[in-house]
Amino acid sequence: MRQSRAWSVALVGMQATMVEVECSVGAGLPRTVLVGLPDAALNEARERCKAAVTAHGHGWPQQLVTLNLAPAALPKAGTHFDLAIAAAVLAASGVVPRAALEGTVLLAELSLDGRLRPVRGLLPALLASRDAGVRRAVVPAQQRGEAALVTGLSVWGLSDVAQLVSLLRGEPVAEQVPEPDEVVAERVEPDLADVVGQLEARWVLEVAAAGGHHVMLQGPPGVGKTLLAERLPGLLPDLDAVTSLEVSAVHSLSGVPLRRLVTRPPYAAPHHSCSVAALVGGGSRIAGPGAVSRAHGGVLFLDEASNGKCTSFSKEVTDEDDYEPAWRERAAGASDAGGGLPGVHSDGAGYAGRGHAGDLPVSAAVEVSQGQGGRDRASAP
Repeated sequence: MRQSRAWSVALVGMQATMVEVECSVGAGLPRTVLVGLPDAALNEARERCKAAVTAHGHGWPQQLVTLNLAPAALPKAGTHFDLAIAAAVLAASGVVPRAALEGTVLLAELSLDGRLRPVRGLLPALLASRDAGVRRAVVPAQQRGEAALVTGLSVWGLSDVAQLVSLLRGEPVAEQVPEPDEVVAERVEPDLADVVGQLEARWVLEVAAAGGHHVMLQGPPGVGKTLLAERLPGLLPDLDAVTSLEVSAVHSLSGVPLRRLVTRPPYAAPHHSCSVAALVGGGSRIAGPGAVSRAHGGVLFLDEASNGKCTSFSKEVTDEDDYEPAWRERAAGASDAGGGLPGVHSDGAGYAGRGHAGDLPVSAAVEVSQGQGGRDRASAP
C-alpha cells in the first residue's frame, strides 16, 4: 500500500479551514473512492483529475485509490480541491516525491486536458494557509497576481499539470505571465462637485461621511436622492490595511479577479425587488456574498426602501412594527447558510439601526420617495 498527502482549503463564507487530502493506493478492484463529505461538484473531481493526469502521459493507478479529505466531519465544497487530489495521486504513484508536497497548498480546478482553471475565494484561502504555517502555494496562472497579494508565501502560478510535475520534481518551470486585459478596472467614483444646489443635502452627506452615520434621503422623485447617494463613497477616506484585506477577500469570494488590494470604500446598490439571499448572501456550501457583504467598509444604498414594492426591504424588514428583530432574523438565516461573511451577524450584534454606523462596517444610505406610501413606514437604518 502506497500513501501520500497534499493540502487544500475548505471555505465557509470567509472562514477557511486547512484540509489534508490523503491518498492510499492498494490492492482491490480498479476504482477511485472519495470520502470526507464532498459535495456533488467535488465528488466529480475523480473524473476530472483522472482525465487531466492521463492527458499529460501519467497513468492513473490501476488499483483501488482511496482519497480522504480530513477533517472528515467537515463538509467540503468546490472545485478548488482538484489540484491537491491530482498531486496526492501522483505522489502515491511515485511520479513526484511525496516530500515535495509538504508545506504546500494547492488550489485550482482542473480541465480534462490538464489545464489549471481559476477558482473563487483564493485570497481568503491563502490567508488561512499562511496563518497555518504553509510556505508555498500553487495556483492557476491567471490568479498569480491575486495570490501575490498575500505576503509571506512563495506563490507559483502554473498553467497545467505538466508544470506541476516539473515543479514538484525540482525541475525549472517557466511561469505564465497573465494577460493585461484580465485586469478589472476600478469603479470611478462620482464627485459631489457635480451636484448643483442641494446645499443642505450635501452638508448632510459630509457630516455622515465624517462621523460614520447612516443617511435617509426623503423627497419627491427626481430631486437628486440617488445622485447624492452615489457620491457618498467619494467623501470617505481610503480603507485601512485590515479593512482593505477584508474587502478584497469579499471580492475574491464573489469571483472578481484581483491584481491589487481594494483601497477605496465599495458601493453596493441592490435593486428594491432583490431577494433576501441577494441582500445578505447565502448559497449551498460555499456562500456567495450579498449586497451587505459587498458593501463592507463602504456604502450600502437601499433605493426605494419603503415604497411598498420591495420584496426584501419593505415587506420583510421595514414594514415590521419592530424592524430590528426582523433584520436580525433575516441576517441570521443567511449567516446559517454561509456564515463568516462581513456585515452579516448571526446574533444581530453590530446592528446600527439607531442612526449611527459606528458598530456596523457599512454606512447605509436609504432613499424613500414621498407620495409612494413610504413616509409612514420609513424605519430602515
